[in-house]
Amino acid sequence: MTKQFTPNDLVRYIYQEMSEGENELLVQALHQDESMMEEYLEMLSAIEKLDLIILHPSEKVVKAILKKAKSTGLERV
Repeated sequence: MTKQFTPNDLVRYIYQEMSEGENELLVQALHQDESMMEEYLEMLSAIEKLDLIILHPSEKVVKAILKKAKSTGLERV
């Protein structure tokens, strides 16, 4: 009986959260199941794109935080 892997299993594999035995079984499944391999590659691509995103708070948000900090008497860091 072969284990049926889910997208959650692929995420666990990508982030190295599987046991060695599970890793081996998933790698075998990836070699045998083309659609699973495609899903795995799509996940890797999405992760690479997410890693490129740089988020910055808007000036309005920064000013609001600074104003609130001043009004509550918080020390400057």
